[in-house]
Amino acid sequence: MTLHHLVVDAAARRPDAPAVSGPAGSVGYGELDAMADAIAARLLRRGVRPGDRVVIWAGKSPATVAAMQAVLRCGAVYVPVDGGSPVARVATIARDCGARLVVTAAAWIPRISAELGEEAGYQELDGPYEPAPAADAAVAPDDLAYILYTSGSTGTPKGVCLTHRNALAFVDWAYELLAPGEDDRFANHAPFGFDLSVLDLYVAFRAGASVHLIPPELSFAPAQLVEFLHQERISVWYSVPSALAVMMRFGGLLDRPAPESLHTVLFAGEPFPIAQLRDLAGWTGARLLNLYGPTETNVCTYHEVTGQDLGRDRPVPIGIAAAGDRVWAQQDDGGTAAAGEEGELVVDGPTVMAGYWGHPPQAGPYRTGDLVRVLPGGAFDYLGRRDHMVKIRGHRVELAEVEAVLENHPDVEEAAAVAVDEGVDTRLVVFVAPQAGREPGVLALRRHLAQHLPRYMVADEVRFLSPLPRNGNGKIDRRALKTHAGGSATNSA
Repeated sequence: MTLHHLVVDAAARRPDAPAVSGPAGSVGYGELDAMADAIAARLLRRGVRPGDRVVIWAGKSPATVAAMQAVLRCGAVYVPVDGGSPVARVATIARDCGARLVVTAAAWIPRISAELGEEAGYQELDGPYEPAPAADAAVAPDDLAYILYTSGSTGTPKGVCLTHRNALAFVDWAYELLAPGEDDRFANHAPFGFDLSVLDLYVAFRAGASVHLIPPELSFAPAQLVEFLHQERISVWYSVPSALAVMMRFGGLLDRPAPESLHTVLFAGEPFPIAQLRDLAGWTGARLLNLYGPTETNVCTYHEVTGQDLGRDRPVPIGIAAAGDRVWAQQDDGGTAAAGEEGELVVDGPTVMAGYWGHPPQAGPYRTGDLVRVLPGGAFDYLGRRDHMVKIRGHRVELAEVEAVLENHPDVEEAAAVAVDEGVDTRLVVFVAPQAGREPGVLALRRHLAQHLPRYMVADEVRFLSPLPRNGNGKIDRRALKTHAGGSATNSA
């Protein structure tokens, strides 16, 4: 079984059932299957062979989904790049992975060809799609399926290489966990280059359910997202917590009864402020699941929210191992952390990437760079990034802990902490987005921090900023906050 067989199988069972809907229209499984074969025929005529990399630079649409399937049917590797990405970044990614082709809208080909020249070929994505024989190149489980490019610490994107085995280990696990049916309606909030979209698309296809694409311009448009949830009768929602937070705060999500269709809400990518999660849990009886994992492992732990969790004063746990992975907290001395102890989360198992493109293959377990605390029973609490652990006047400060305390204040919607400048000049600056209609004072918030944290973790400055800036994946843009704070990044520890 490989990823593209999920659509083939669903088309054989339910050819007329809805598969994908989006801004450019809707297609059933039979039509999606035929579109994928038609695009695959184009790619084969252009010389695409097993193992070749094909960049897909396009907006969200059924045709883009069909193109991803088409690449897989050629035995090749698709490299999704969001349609809103600058052409220079598209060219950088295409060069890095040695793309055979860039598949994009006909109108965009002059832009990318002017930047990339003859380093790759170009294939228009536009229809009409002529009927073509079924394409089904032989693919082994450990062959690459797709490459997701993430921001690199050096400023150059890094290509995370995922195999069919990697993807299916996660998809099969999520399918068993969620038990979706053919009538389920999955929302797709994340860009196709973001690993959250793997669940939206492939778990839906595994079930023969439908997936409903949210266009990028609506990704953080609160009122429109709330309307989408109701109008499309979504049953499975998966996004970063920030999207749900703006829907609650600015979109009136909590002002209307929860849709009867909605039975599962999943979130990942960043901690969900506990006060906001309480509000969400009070609004819907849907299952609430916190999924955790970097792009390099997809989801490697999960936790289903319970009533007891909502009484905590910090975000809910990231939980226990998922998708057949083995996870543990490794201490600085190499030992494994026991209950109550802290360490860096390490992952080994079937979802761990094959490696970064152009670098040696991944050898052994993957060190996430995330710090966790082991809970009784073996689950994990997320503490923050190793690179968010800073030193302020000689003390180690975990920024996520400062943020969690602030977000437990009744007047605070969300908070982000950054450390700026260096050495003795290092300052801890927190940015706070207040709850709607609330005006917390600086002194009150610093007093709240002082009641819960050691003196050295109390912010030197509290600034109000609403909304907090976001990057393309919806996570808080800490680089922008440091610039806003008027300082430079500190050393990490």
